Amino acid sequence: MATAPNSPTDAGAGNRTVILAGRLVRPDLGVVEDNRYILVEDGVVKEVGEPGAAIRDAEIIDLSHMTVLPGMIDCHTHLTLPASFGDLIGELRRWPAQCALEAIPNLRAKLHSGFTVVREAGSYWALVDVAVRDAIAQGLVEGPRMQVPGAMVTMTGGAGALTGISHEVALPRSLTFGQANSPAQLRERIRDLVSNGADVIKIFASGAVMQHGCCAPTDTEFTLEELETAVHEAACLGRKVMAHAHAPQGIRNAVQAGVASIEHGTMLDEEGAAMMKQRGTYLVPTLAVWEGREERKQRPAEFVARAAIIENHHDEAFRCALAAGVNIALGSDSVVRPHDKGARELFQMVRLGMSEMGALQAATVNAARLMSLDDAGSIAPGMRADIIAVKGDPLSDIEAMDDVRFVMQDGIVRKNAAND
Repeated sequence: MATAPNSPTDAGAGNRTVILAGRLVRPDLGVVEDNRYILVEDGVVKEVGEPGAAIRDAEIIDLSHMTVLPGMIDCHTHLTLPASFGDLIGELRRWPAQCALEAIPNLRAKLHSGFTVVREAGSYWALVDVAVRDAIAQGLVEGPRMQVPGAMVTMTGGAGALTGISHEVALPRSLTFGQANSPAQLRERIRDLVSNGADVIKIFASGAVMQHGCCAPTDTEFTLEELETAVHEAACLGRKVMAHAHAPQGIRNAVQAGVASIEHGTMLDEEGAAMMKQRGTYLVPTLAVWEGREERKQRPAEFVARAAIIENHHDEAFRCALAAGVNIALGSDSVVRPHDKGARELFQMVRLGMSEMGALQAATVNAARLMSLDDAGSIAPGMRADIIAVKGDPLSDIEAMDDVRFVMQDGIVRKNAAND
């Protein structure tokens, strides 16, 4: 099928499309197969097999010179935050509608870099991500399918709060929507978030880098009792909890409380890794944030100083998780790094000892399991037709994933630069 570069082509509205794959990566099976065809109909994969089958009335997409993979899944993004986040005055000048509109190019960049599904990790203005998710689902804008938290759940002055302004300044409810300071308040916040459309709960178990004032990354935020309350309430409402945690005690508290994933895990130690392995807790490591050293120098000096506290621990923490057999899913923390550079996380995981197939599994089947998606993360009959392609062989050179040339989402061709 001849498709103009980057023009959306509907292969999912009653059409039959056959993709010819030179190499097909099957992360669910842990294998690579040569010379396969993929039959797509109504946005769903119908067949995967060897060429030669007689398929009538089907348009052909020839990727026989490329490596074909499932669309990637990013479990930690901030697509509705501005690149300049941390600028307090700038944040206070923005409107929620402005946040949503400014996210549009971020969504496109993320999708066109090969990520067909993401799990948002929150922004300051509450429920903006809910509106963006719904706009994508309605076809109003182009972007990855999203799971969203609605707001970041944090204590007053904590890592998810807009801090650094005078206590005399009263913030609007949209900027304090996720703040809680007791088990009872946590229940209320989580109920409020779910009733307003949150798919997942994002909570802080430690301080953070990108924050003014109190709660450094080495500090612990919510207590074990509070975290257990949050996990229980979320589970009652059919939601999982993702926990931001740098500090070892914050990690242990969150794992013991039963969260689904630890985000960052920068200072994870052997004790914490053993707990994660035992309980099946996922690690979403966000390793590639450290690649932007020159960009980071432009951040507020307070942020730079906080980053220096934990940066040197991150590699060892990941190796510790890998040695313990912890479940690992890809998360780029995009906004800290450009939204179209999420595949750099694959490179970092391989650099630290994970196999290339293991890294690709972290970006596909593992991420799908963490997000409870039974129709994404692999190319097999019955799965959504989320399909990408790269030149070269990512199983021998993972950096091939930096240049995704073809993207199909739900059977719709979103990008086709396969012959460029």
